[in-house]
Amino acid sequence: MPQKVRIALDAMGGDFGAAVVIPGAAIALSRHPDAEFLLFGDSAKIVAELDRHPRLKAVSRVIHTDVAVSNDDKPSQALRRGRKTSSMWLAIEAVKKGEADVAVSAGNTGALVAMARFCLRTLDGIDRPALAAIWPTARGESVVLDLGATIGGDAHHLVALAVMGGALASVLFNKPRPTVGLLNIGVEEIKGHEEIREAAEQLRAMNLPQLDYIGFVEGDGIGKGAADVVVTEGFSGNIALKTAEGTVRQVTDFLRGAIQASWLARIGYLLARGAFAALRARLDPRKSNGSVVLGLKGMVVKSHGGTDAEGFASAVRVGYEMARYDLLTKINQTLNPDGGAPASESVVQEAVS
Repeated sequence: MPQKVRIALDAMGGDFGAAVVIPGAAIALSRHPDAEFLLFGDSAKIVAELDRHPRLKAVSRVIHTDVAVSNDDKPSQALRRGRKTSSMWLAIEAVKKGEADVAVSAGNTGALVAMARFCLRTLDGIDRPALAAIWPTARGESVVLDLGATIGGDAHHLVALAVMGGALASVLFNKPRPTVGLLNIGVEEIKGHEEIREAAEQLRAMNLPQLDYIGFVEGDGIGKGAADVVVTEGFSGNIALKTAEGTVRQVTDFLRGAIQASWLARIGYLLARGAFAALRARLDPRKSNGSVVLGLKGMVVKSHGGTDAEGFASAVRVGYEMARYDLLTKINQTLNPDGGAPASESVVQEAVS
């Protein structure tokens, strides 16, 4: 384990930039005092915020750049305009150079995944990166992936997702052998696309000691906590995520309307304020903020762009724990049991469309 966890932050990323990133980092530092920060972006804006947080300022280094990736930039545009110059790229590159253990950004998701893949490259045995997130469930929390880094995937890709998700769950939930399920339209072995059934056969045959494959999980099983890790390809994963987010907002609106419908309902709310506060805390999206870009030769975390300081601190926490408990080595040792440490970076250059 490193003595200090060095965290590179894209201080210009997200809807609010440094106004959220810096206070969020300060909250994270109060919870993880062994953290240090590299802050990339407009130094004037960063320092103005840092002056309000002297403890954070003492363990931070500011690296100035005038270039920031826009939320509207397509991945190819972000690579052309921001490669080697933007706050997002420089935060990722700090991981590649060994100056930081993990990078965190609230910026454009597509740009972040593209830049991370281009800069860091994928691990041996991984064809494409994946976005994994913590999902609140009836039993606690689960890891769900892929949530939209790439679309589609064959059996090999799904098995790789299972391995990476299992390693992440073991780190975040302190479970040596987390349960893993494949998202499907039914739990019966005959259901689902061929690639899902083939991935299931491979996972059963591999019988990996690092994870416990339990079979198929239906959509409602995610919220029930049917498995510590739920695996799917990016198209259906992103739909599941957006559906869940929309459902939470809808239920909240319904509940608010019901409370305001009559004076008796208002009195009932006053009597049950403690229960409602507990429910609100349980559904607070800030607590589960922070999607991990898995499958790379370096660690990158994506924060929700519209979150506040508390939410950004949660994303930093995810990055901190990934680095502190050496997630990258765990994934690589499972994928390449005879290879040891992550392989060196490929020198093959990819074209930027």
